[in-house]
Amino acid sequence: MNYYVGHPLQVRGAEQYVLKGGKGDGMNFLYARNGLGLEIWISADRCADVARVTFNGKNMSYTSPCGQVAPAYYDRTGLNFLKSFNAGFFTTCGFDGAGGPCVDEGEEIGLHGRIGNTPATLDAINESEEELKITFTVRDHVIFGRKFTLKRTYIVSYTENSFSVNDSVTNYGDNSDPFCLLYHCNMGYPLLSENSIVHFPNTKIWANDENAVSHIDTALVMEKPQANYAERCYFFDAKEKDGKVNVGIYNPDISAGLVMSYDKKELPCLTEWKMMGKYDYVLGIEPGNVCPCPRNKMRENGVLPFLGSEETYNSKITFSFTDKLDNFESRF
Repeated sequence: MNYYVGHPLQVRGAEQYVLKGGKGDGMNFLYARNGLGLEIWISADRCADVARVTFNGKNMSYTSPCGQVAPAYYDRTGLNFLKSFNAGFFTTCGFDGAGGPCVDEGEEIGLHGRIGNTPATLDAINESEEELKITFTVRDHVIFGRKFTLKRTYIVSYTENSFSVNDSVTNYGDNSDPFCLLYHCNMGYPLLSENSIVHFPNTKIWANDENAVSHIDTALVMEKPQANYAERCYFFDAKEKDGKVNVGIYNPDISAGLVMSYDKKELPCLTEWKMMGKYDYVLGIEPGNVCPCPRNKMRENGVLPFLGSEETYNSKITFSFTDKLDNFESRF
């Protein structure tokens, strides 16, 4: 019991709110804070993804030029996904596909899949002295077709500056269906700048095109915003430490950084999206069960994952935040 506090929300907890105006009008958000410096905005209308994170009042995430856009504006054709791609702290890509748009066995697959534009249902908010627990359900179901249900639970620590996203995807359909899952995590200014330190411990790195290949030696070196910058994607065979993959970014200019930790067995693929453009200035850290390749190409190459009928796939990512460089470096 804290006799200094009139209401728990005075220092920490979760609150719901609704956006007003523009393309985000009517969107439902959940705002959570731990009272130690960590603040999280969860977009319930977009797969319960994390739209924004601040740590000690400093922004950690990237918000794209389109801003907050309700899923009603989603257009899966071609690259029109980008017109409503807020990016945010992370966007869930899947489950029908996680990479470029394509047609696979007669099915049109949009850029990064459709799950990130599917609204979630808030199931529960539970609180203890140690943590805040928030649970959502996202249903990707269609008659005569796939029936995937995502159970998503956030656990926000009240004892340290960290939170985890715990996902469980179950196939309630009769058939085994393609199952792609990628966490499109997006780091933005001021966490991201040319002075940021980025760690992707790995045993192998390769690039997705000739432009990226020509800059592979500086894949993890951040740069100033540049005009006409061509995006670069790199793929890593991540190295584990104490049974986990740790990937992170720290900016000494603001004394803030974060480390993402996850199980490589759950998320075997790791992609870097390096985009150093003016306004389009973002570092993507993207663990998944696939790389962001078109689904038809994954099928052709024999690497397309499937989720069997009544099968469940579990994954977890923990995000830990620190204001100390030595604490950051010790994780690698």
